[in-house]
Amino acid sequence: MAYEGEPLHTVLRSPGKEVVIGHDQRFCLIGERINPTGRKIFQEQLRAGDLSAIERDVKAQVEGGADVLDVNMGVPLTDEPELLAKAIQLVQTLTDLPICIDSSVVEALEAGLSVYQGRALVNSITAEDERMAQILPLVKKYDAAIIALPNDEDEIPMEADKRLVLTEKIIRVATEEYGIAKADIVIDPLAMPIGADTSTALVTMETMRRIRDEFGVNMTCGASNTSFGMPDRHTLGAAWLPMAMTQGLTCAIMDARTPQIVEAVKAADVFMNHDDWGMAWISAHRAKAAATA
Repeated sequence: MAYEGEPLHTVLRSPGKEVVIGHDQRFCLIGERINPTGRKIFQEQLRAGDLSAIERDVKAQVEGGADVLDVNMGVPLTDEPELLAKAIQLVQTLTDLPICIDSSVVEALEAGLSVYQGRALVNSITAEDERMAQILPLVKKYDAAIIALPNDEDEIPMEADKRLVLTEKIIRVATEEYGIAKADIVIDPLAMPIGADTSTALVTMETMRRIRDEFGVNMTCGASNTSFGMPDRHTLGAAWLPMAMTQGLTCAIMDARTPQIVEAVKAADVFMNHDDWGMAWISAHRAKAAATA
């Protein structure tokens, strides 16, 4: 059954800013850099209680054009709930961008939500019953939005059909059992690395298109996942994201320090008529020209 309603708007807020994610809106860039995964020195600093690198990461993502900041403090051998709460409070002193609170630890998500000033995006749940039962009550309690991945305890489905079945389950459970608005469910259609199998990108695109057409919900993904293991990843990202946007992707968790990819997304917004009269594109060009001069 095709979705025929008005475009669904996922609204995120900080004390001073509102960001709207939607199929009729400009693409939302979620800056991914505030994350210690694979960053040894950053992990050591965080274990020692030194959060100064977060300030540099926030500045770089904001300057790169991020609309929302993903904050993850998954560092082994630390008190993650306490660390995540501190990091969120610090980030909110540095910028007024809304935050995506990113953790696999339920206690950390609650700690982050309890100190966050505004309306957050929570990253993430799967279609596993236990995971939904742990996290969806928090999402409802703190009036947040949620990223959900259509995989369950059995597998990461490689076929679009199974991903659609699990997407339907997530939306049904979240809306009917927990009273969460459909607009506040952001699906990650599972963007897999093409380094192992280039056909996975076609499955992801089919999944996006069908989720948009059947459910109308917003979608995100970890954009850098797609090019993992391949050379010249920035060029691949700059090609893939605009293609995904035409299939229904409305935001992505990505590194905003990569101008090649950010500019490709902004150019796609112009062609998709999400940048009225191209004014944002023209303003950015003028600002760049002025800075160079």
